[in-house]
Amino acid sequence: MAFWTQAGTEPKRNFRFRVTFDSLNTNNTELGGVLWWAKSVTTPSFDLGETEHHYLGGKYYFPGKVSWSEVSLALVDPISPDAVGLTNQLLINSGYMVPDNTADGQFSTISKNRSIAAGLRGITIEVLTANGDVVETWVLQQPFIKAANFGDLDYSSEDLRTVELTIRYDWATCEFGTAHPDPTLAGERYFEAGDTTIEAPNYQPNVDNSQGVSSDPVE
Repeated sequence: MAFWTQAGTEPKRNFRFRVTFDSLNTNNTELGGVLWWAKSVTTPSFDLGETEHHYLGGKYYFPGKVSWSEVSLALVDPISPDAVGLTNQLLINSGYMVPDNTADGQFSTISKNRSIAAGLRGITIEVLTANGDVVETWVLQQPFIKAANFGDLDYSSEDLRTVELTIRYDWATCEFGTAHPDPTLAGERYFEAGDTTIEAPNYQPNVDNSQGVSSDPVE
């Protein structure tokens, strides 16, 4: 109860954010920086796989691989910079070759390395305070555009044109923002491995265990 009655309590808000592309290279023009025409974005999420093991009458579960979910980014499509043209240029720079060019003997294909080098070297999603300070930073590592939806045209609609992108990435990192109340944590990652030593059951340090480990507990 005291949390909500404190004068300084300020939850994070969904409308306080900004999206930044590290660098977008299209037609020799660099358009890196904050995407002021970003409309909405989903933050990264992950799913942890599991392995099920049966023993006697019980089930036991062990953690598996981490899978990061795709991120959806909606952009308002201004006349300049043209979000539709930018997206198509990224596709071309990634190695996509239209059939007319392949008929001329050009056989370039899309690769992950070229997709990243084409412009999406890194995508940053920042959560802001009321003063515009960064309180939380997500960085998508090795991202590329998986899908693009350029929307529909409708004579009866007055809505702004939007481009919806689906972004795939290998993993994401989350960092404390510069506005974190503890200055020693500002800029530090949330998920930083600690100096923890885990010993397997029955493992005896400083003893040769190469011949196997007894199933009996170590006294």
